[in-house]
Amino acid sequence: MNAATVRHILDTMATMFPDAHCELNHSNAFELTIAVLLSAQCTDETVNKVTKDLFQKYKTPLDYVSVPLEELEQDIRRIGLYRNKAKHIQNLCAILIEQYGGEVPEAHDELVKLPGVGRKTANVVVSNAFGVPAIAVDTHVERVSKRLGLAAWKDSVLEVEKKLMKRVPREEWTITHHRIIFFGRYHCKAQNPQCQICPLLDVCREGKKRMKTSAVRKNKEQPRVSKT
Repeated sequence: MNAATVRHILDTMATMFPDAHCELNHSNAFELTIAVLLSAQCTDETVNKVTKDLFQKYKTPLDYVSVPLEELEQDIRRIGLYRNKAKHIQNLCAILIEQYGGEVPEAHDELVKLPGVGRKTANVVVSNAFGVPAIAVDTHVERVSKRLGLAAWKDSVLEVEKKLMKRVPREEWTITHHRIIFFGRYHCKAQNPQCQICPLLDVCREGKKRMKTSAVRKNKEQPRVSKT
């Protein structure tokens, strides 16, 4: 894919979603870390419902480790995999207290050492909480990147991230991450993407394939006119 096509994709998404942003509610780096940890295999909408009360009850890492694990589990039980996530949160908070003075480390290499914090979570935290350019590859970013040909179908999540970092200007990494998520969440959905009205259909291999398949199907379904 050439630079002009990439620029076209980025500019089109910017027009569609100029105000794209992190939709996980948070007021500081610590809350963001907890929210992103909870969001694994869970929607941001559900996480925000849970953290509305959670962040009122727990303000600091010490608050999380001061309650029985069972109590924390009940507080987040609407979240998928809540038992494992509760353990991760308490272990993470204990490490923050013991090694980082209760503060979330700014370095990506330090963040990924924390329980429940993978590369994606670390990228979200450094970019949104600390202003460090990063591209976090979640399910939306992976799907959209592969459909548009920004990455190959067989690419791993890390390979998708590296290709996006290479093709997107560094100063646009964070906002591009948010715009691709919005594009995937509200337009290029996993099921029933809006290909027929998509402004990127001209450069989307997946969209062209879907539209062609749809046209063939409609032609087959049309009643044949008998000749008399």
